[in-house]
Amino acid sequence: MNKRSAIQFIAAGALLAGAGGMLSACSESKPKFSSVDVTGASYAKDFELTDHNGKVRHLADFKGKVVVMFFGYTQCPDVCPTSMAELAEVKKALGADGDKLQGLFVTVDPARDTPEVLKGYMENFDPTFLALYTTPEKLEALAKDFKVYYKRVNGQTTTSYTMDHSAGSYIYDTQGNLRLFTRYGSGAQVLAADIQQLLKS
Repeated sequence: MNKRSAIQFIAAGALLAGAGGMLSACSESKPKFSSVDVTGASYAKDFELTDHNGKVRHLADFKGKVVVMFFGYTQCPDVCPTSMAELAEVKKALGADGDKLQGLFVTVDPARDTPEVLKGYMENFDPTFLALYTTPEKLEALAKDFKVYYKRVNGQTTTSYTMDHSAGSYIYDTQGNLRLFTRYGSGAQVLAADIQQLLKS
């Protein structure tokens, strides 16, 4: 191999190595989540809801934290308490990063879920979690924007009804961007791992 050919060979090898490095960097930059990746979704971008302390809240209030938002109601017998208990477990699993997690519980039963009821409910799980509510009319519009299903199912009396509703949570990154949807039953460990990835990115 003459000198000129050798130089061309080395240069070509350097270009290939550089390209390989760039491809490697690109593939490493996108994390793999266990939850459903909905990054770039055109829905569920913001909200205006009142928390159980009477303060009007928007998504921007929680910038710098990963937000996990769940729709349910306080008289829910299983899915809701299980989901909130798992979220409290996730916060503990995050250790020092636990204060960077904000749990939000949006009631689909504002008729019975008064601010006092919601506050007491949140204290069962974590005092930093917030319960949010709005009027029935605004709730309907919010649910449509968030692609959340809920429906009243009448009971034996006017106050003993239940609520069918979607069972899953939306997860926002620290910049307030919708990133993930986690299905009910995924487990605290899976959710904690996904949140840790969002905190690192």
